[in-house]
Amino acid sequence: MKVSIGMNLQPGAWGGGNQFGKALTQYLQDQGVTVCYDLIDRDIDIILLVEPNTRLKISAYGPKEILRYLLQKNRQAVVVHRINNTSEARDDSKRVFNKERIAANQVADHTVFVSQWVKERYIASGFDRARPANTILNGSDSSLWQPGEKKAAGDKLKFVTHHWSNNWNKGFAVYQQLDNMLADPEWAGKIDFTYIGRLPDGFSFKNARFIEPLSGAELAQALREHDVYVTGAMHEAGGHHNLEAGLSGLPILYLNSGSMPEYCQGFGLEFTLDNFANKVQEMVDDWQKWRDKMDGFPHTAEHMCGQYHSLFQRLIQEKQGVLVKRGWFGRLPWIWTTLFR
Repeated sequence: MKVSIGMNLQPGAWGGGNQFGKALTQYLQDQGVTVCYDLIDRDIDIILLVEPNTRLKISAYGPKEILRYLLQKNRQAVVVHRINNTSEARDDSKRVFNKERIAANQVADHTVFVSQWVKERYIASGFDRARPANTILNGSDSSLWQPGEKKAAGDKLKFVTHHWSNNWNKGFAVYQQLDNMLADPEWAGKIDFTYIGRLPDGFSFKNARFIEPLSGAELAQALREHDVYVTGAMHEAGGHHNLEAGLSGLPILYLNSGSMPEYCQGFGLEFTLDNFANKVQEMVDDWQKWRDKMDGFPHTAEHMCGQYHSLFQRLIQEKQGVLVKRGWFGRLPWIWTTLFR
């Protein structure tokens, strides 16, 4: 099997998409699969479209390049489109982002959404629910994100969160609320809070501990030194920060928004902006129960990559049926106009 992953993988920390590409590459190679990142070879079996916007550094090619490859080099390649973000996360009320990806999706034979929540957002934006698609939840590297030695609760529970992005939607309304709670001596006697990462311009904490962005083993060690993970991220399609925390053994307090319930349910407490303080207290009361459940946190990169590998194998086995259903040659004038306008 030869798989082309449409990414220019970047060294170091470069977001969840880059982590996905690195993990999938390693897994596929370990299974004996040949991996490339371009559309040069004529014998590619699977083309994985990851980032249609070729103006972005991470994108190796988009739907136009895939269409040219299929028409000029190899009509037998099967195209899979992974969709991992939405207009909602961009405050894009006209859903331009979603619609651009739906247009790019016209060259795909199969679509993978990183959460059911994402799939529903795209159906609302015009994605044809009859098109072949499934959901594969993201996973993180369990060899890096590992729990520390289990310990009893201390005098105070140590809450933590981390974000590379400084976008307000990453949860700063929640983190500000938690920072304000710590001004109350009663709360300050029960918990403390550490924020690791970048901050919005003009934003600062008064009571929380702030640490500049960390990555890799240094970040993993920092997470293990805490007791509870809190995320107020809004409209997350399938974020990695909560997965890194879960694999590190931290019960998760998560905002009821986006895909968070899909990823975190059963491994912590869901909250809203209105009941946040009550849920913090509930976590303080029941922390040991939730800590003991974290051994079963399932969202590993190995599990995720195994699902992609199985999908690729199935699509190759069923290739003739997949190509018969393709049908886009009949819609080629529309596709050409849409992609090349």
